[in-house]
Amino acid sequence: MIRSEICDLLGIEYPVFQGGMAWIADGKLAAAVSNGGGLGIIAAGNAPGEYVKEQIKKARELTEKPIGVNIMLMSPFADEVAKVVTEEKVDVVTTGAGNPSKYINEWKATGIKVIPVVASVAMAKLMTRLGASAVIAEGGESGGHVGELTTMVLVPQVCDATDLPVIAAGGIADGRGVAAAFMLGACGVQMGTRFLSAEECTIHPEYKQKILKAGDLCTMVTGKRLGHPVRSLRTPFAREYSKAEYGGMPDDELEALGAGALRRAVQEGDSEKGCFLAGQIAAMVKKEQPAAEIIKEVMEQAEPVLLGASKWVK
Repeated sequence: MIRSEICDLLGIEYPVFQGGMAWIADGKLAAAVSNGGGLGIIAAGNAPGEYVKEQIKKARELTEKPIGVNIMLMSPFADEVAKVVTEEKVDVVTTGAGNPSKYINEWKATGIKVIPVVASVAMAKLMTRLGASAVIAEGGESGGHVGELTTMVLVPQVCDATDLPVIAAGGIADGRGVAAAFMLGACGVQMGTRFLSAEECTIHPEYKQKILKAGDLCTMVTGKRLGHPVRSLRTPFAREYSKAEYGGMPDDELEALGAGALRRAVQEGDSEKGCFLAGQIAAMVKKEQPAAEIIKEVMEQAEPVLLGASKWVK
């Protein structure tokens, strides 16, 4: 069985994180992933602190295993949620879409393991200096907020730049992706889009069907003009937004166009006004299955790939 230092650090069975997908990764999904041996992560997204507290409570009712909370630092409720995770003493906090520097000391003092998502070597070095427990190097293949570098390029550079454990994210859906991440120097992986197909994932059935039917060119990136690029499925809404983005719509109107779009996709399955976040690996997700089965499957696939890697060396 593949086991790495991140397992010992966090007390998990498999070196697999579930991505913090806003309005998607709730207490039920996080608990299912943690019960399956990985690290389940509740997404705070743009939700207020009370919602996050409710989801933490729900997860703890369903599992005694470690759980995490992902804080999107762009959120207007970021300060509020930062306080909630401290009060609730969650096991792990991951962060995205910003710099968590002002919160790290307080979280560490509470005993929380702080594992920021980084999209550059510079951010990885900063998080190392500030005492993060590990970092998640996420490439632009991922869904949601994305950076410029691909996973293949970013992960080895981050591994070279820090002595912290590195979790690879972006474009990982099966054992081959897990094995590739380990070969690049990572000691674990984070998967988001793959868990959209989990039975415990409560997204609208239309959202789940779009993932299961996705093709290789199913995603696109919008939001670059406003400085916050996002990868999502090619839907009527995504095409409309892209047209508006490069058609001269004022920034405030563009912001308003995107407001609430993800929530509409998650809760209503609305293709006309909803943003269906997804990574490029959506085309590799073929069936709905329990979260625990997903974790076990990808790890069992990865082991023989890693063991057979030396066959190419004569």
